[in-house]
Amino acid sequence: MGSKSVEDMIEASTGVHFSGFHMDGLESRNIEKPTTSPATENLHKQPFVIGVAGGAASGKTTVCDMIIQQLHDQRVVLVNQDSFYHNLTEEELARVHEYNFDHPDAFNTEKLLDSMENLRHGQAVDIPNYDFKSYKNNVFPARRVNPSDVIILEGILIFHDPRVRELMNMKIFVDTDADVRLARRIRRDTVEKHRDIGAVLDQYSKFVKPAFDDFILPTKKYADIIIPRGGDNHVAIDLIVQHIRTKLGQHDLCKIYPNLYVIQSTFQIRGMHTLIRDSQTTKHDFVFYADRLIRLVVEHGLGHLPFTEKQVITPTGSVYTGVDFCKRLCGVSVIRSGESMENALRACCKGIKIGKILIHREGDNGQQLIYEKLPQDISERHVLLLDPILGTGNSAVQAISLLIKKGVPESNIIFLNLISAPQGVHVVCKSFPRLKIVTSEIDIGLNEDFRVVPGMGEFGDRYFGTDDDDQQVVAPKQ
Repeated sequence: MGSKSVEDMIEASTGVHFSGFHMDGLESRNIEKPTTSPATENLHKQPFVIGVAGGAASGKTTVCDMIIQQLHDQRVVLVNQDSFYHNLTEEELARVHEYNFDHPDAFNTEKLLDSMENLRHGQAVDIPNYDFKSYKNNVFPARRVNPSDVIILEGILIFHDPRVRELMNMKIFVDTDADVRLARRIRRDTVEKHRDIGAVLDQYSKFVKPAFDDFILPTKKYADIIIPRGGDNHVAIDLIVQHIRTKLGQHDLCKIYPNLYVIQSTFQIRGMHTLIRDSQTTKHDFVFYADRLIRLVVEHGLGHLPFTEKQVITPTGSVYTGVDFCKRLCGVSVIRSGESMENALRACCKGIKIGKILIHREGDNGQQLIYEKLPQDISERHVLLLDPILGTGNSAVQAISLLIKKGVPESNIIFLNLISAPQGVHVVCKSFPRLKIVTSEIDIGLNEDFRVVPGMGEFGDRYFGTDDDDQQVVAPKQ
């Protein structure tokens, strides 16, 4: 094996002949370098941030209270945008009735961002307690808010600033009829604040309605979920809570990258991971349980392919409405470890074409040569990219870049692997946001040698029963 050229390796590892083998010079991409900093560990402490926006008196607080009540077994905190109003100057206080509290400039957005960033990174913060009589935020003691599993950020203009929007994992807009909002505002301001109804209506027509039309309503387009009727819409609240619970059960990276999918963990899956990670597991058992896990990952990956509805007649003469699988499909394995996933793919997709990519490090200067043998019509196919380990992500980016250069749309690529390091996930997902990654487990990170930890060692050597000394030309560590 060691005496074979790279061309021989690719020829030997493919049963069919596709486009010609050649050395490819890819355009360079700005690839993030892997890091072993403690920041990786903080990923597991990232809270799920929900933004709840809508007009004044639309029912935002009611929606927030209902979500908090149903998530009673989770640590949930509520942060109100109203807490971050600017202190009014003496001049503004003298003309307080001319001050527009519904304008974006009325809020200290920088202070809000600082508080939210600290909460997201596991630090307790002191939230101002704004006094609406003195229009100051230092009259009452600040409210200490501790890090939590879920942070709900509520306010009329929380979708206005893109920096605030980027903090959110879910954006909810409470959409309530303008007449209902006005009636609620009149009732609240006259009963609770003892204000004159004429002053309430004057403020509404002068500031509240124009601000809603100019600043609040346009942010509705950023919402992931729009709730008509606010707190009266119990079905919508139930669905939202169900979705939040699903997200809380996922790895934190799935909250950051919607194109990352980790198959649901079970005791069976954990047991198989335990066996293939054990250094004392025999080659026979390693291959057996690795194959089982690979099959699960492949099946999950196939579930992300497009399908069309199809009706068939069953042996009983009945009509069954099902789906027809995507026909334009191929696999591409990253030599050599990726070839361990080919049998599972063939078992799921009879007669599927499988191409090859070999990434070979040339010397010590960090340059890589890329060799490929791919179907000639690969640009017209959905591609399942096979590589069991995602470490730094550098080799994966090179392989994906090659597929895109061959004309494969980024959204048509599904990257399948057994275990991933957070660093690699960051690199691939940021470089290719429309690609999908399907993995069975995300590990802690990389060590100083850029190996995945806890990992499972050199996958190719353990699967094929070879030693590093036996391999003269192999793909770099993933």
